Amino acid sequence: MANPSPITNSIRDRKTWAPNLLAGLTFALVNIPQAMAHALMAAVNPIYGLYTLIVATPVGALVSSATFMNISSTSALSVAAGGVIVAFASDDRTTALVTLVFMIGIFQILLGVFKLGMLSRFISYAVMTGFMTGVAVLIILGQLEDLTGVNSSYDNKIAQAADILLNGEEMGWASLAVGLLTILLIYVLAKTRLRYFSMIIALLVASIVALMYNEFLDPNIQLVGDVADLGKLGLSLHLPSLPMVLELLVPAISIGIIGLVQGVGVSQAFPNPDGKFSDVSRDFTAQGVANVAGGLAGGIPAGGSSSGTALVVSAGATSRLANIFAGVFVAIVVVLLGNQVEKIAMPALAGLVIVAGIQMINPESIQRVWHNNPVSRVLMLLTFATTLVMPLQYAVIVGVVVSLLAFVLQQSSSIRLVEWRLQEGGIPVEGPVPEQLTSRHVTMIYMYGSLFFAAADTFEKSLPDPGDAHRAVVLLGLRGRPEIGSTVLEVFRRYVNALSQNDNKLILAGVDETLMDQLTRTGMLQVIGEENIFPTTPVIGEAMNAAVLAGREWTKGDGPA
Repeated sequence: MANPSPITNSIRDRKTWAPNLLAGLTFALVNIPQAMAHALMAAVNPIYGLYTLIVATPVGALVSSATFMNISSTSALSVAAGGVIVAFASDDRTTALVTLVFMIGIFQILLGVFKLGMLSRFISYAVMTGFMTGVAVLIILGQLEDLTGVNSSYDNKIAQAADILLNGEEMGWASLAVGLLTILLIYVLAKTRLRYFSMIIALLVASIVALMYNEFLDPNIQLVGDVADLGKLGLSLHLPSLPMVLELLVPAISIGIIGLVQGVGVSQAFPNPDGKFSDVSRDFTAQGVANVAGGLAGGIPAGGSSSGTALVVSAGATSRLANIFAGVFVAIVVVLLGNQVEKIAMPALAGLVIVAGIQMINPESIQRVWHNNPVSRVLMLLTFATTLVMPLQYAVIVGVVVSLLAFVLQQSSSIRLVEWRLQEGGIPVEGPVPEQLTSRHVTMIYMYGSLFFAAADTFEKSLPDPGDAHRAVVLLGLRGRPEIGSTVLEVFRRYVNALSQNDNKLILAGVDETLMDQLTRTGMLQVIGEENIFPTTPVIGEAMNAAVLAGREWTKGDGPA
């Protein structure tokens, strides 16, 4: 009989219900306003953010390998989606959103199914730091219109901010005051026992102030109800649009990558109760399934949320039930209090979003990257600038390409060759590789770094020149290298030919079975000569010593090998 699943065990263990119910309720109360704000960032109706919490969050919890991972709306995903959705006409935005989120999910599921979680390692920390910092700045600047009541005709967030600041005479001072009050209350309450509820309390207090101002003074502070009729909305099935698929393909892949990278950070920061880290590929699948379900429900993109995960854990979550209960509580609020949500002040939501943007900026990460090395610094600044001036879906692609280029460049320069000179007792001492070979001498060379295509040029230039040497041997130690790039193998071929011009030869020592098979399949075994290949053995140094003895013996002879 099969063992019960973790979720089944959690359901059966009634002792875990109370802490998980409390954690789910805490998450719901804190994230209801945030999810609405995220929907505004995505340029759609605020309640669409709640649909994500109701559907995507519990569905993701059922599938994920990470027990505590909270899969919900995030600022980065919302801003990226908003940059895509805003290009569509108002009547088409819901369909575009459904199609986009559905495609994001399919992309993530494919990566998970094909076990491609390891690809996240190729996006550098410097690139992600620059990207997330740029997104944070865009989030803050993107809320200035709702905060000040000033509408700008510019699309770029930096241009919008400059336009608003230069048109101070149009400033809605009452709106600005409500937004600033929200920000102030969040930071003040964050230092008290009410810190988990600081955002919702600040939102409610500031909205009450706005309602009173509109009622008794001047009704010019915009409310959620002015931009969305929440009372008439409910969960329903939405289908993606096939004609939009091609147009949204690149944005879906880009935004999917953002969510996956965020999810990797969550799974690494919050290990499972048994102390083990989760299966990254399965977490990819979980986020994909969550987005497919959330997209069909009309929700905005969801991904691994570090703040959401931290909240449910700190609120006492003991299993994935906490995230399932969170969705249930949000649904109850939407059903019972939908009309009341319309009374939330838009400047208050803007203030909440600005705080979320500020919290996304990680000075410690920026400082670590800045002081790491010049390459990391340039990567971070380049990605940051790209994020500010380009649509986010393309900025992500640029970031991935830059990460891969940086990896290739690093690998190309990481190869280093040294000569091993045997001292008395057979102890090798490292030294620089000679520029030219010496006749009737065995030059032992060991390599540090990658031997794949990016390093081929550096590797070839580092090999000693045969020159006029006669009957010389170059001995390469290859222990611990199960495979060599095809480009480097061509370097081997050229070098063997150059050596043979004056009766010199190449010997390979420490060749394991996999590499031997590769040499055989590519014809390099015949080029180098099977007698010049010394397979590795369990005894470290045995193959190298045997190769040295054979090489020295060969240098004493005359004529061709």
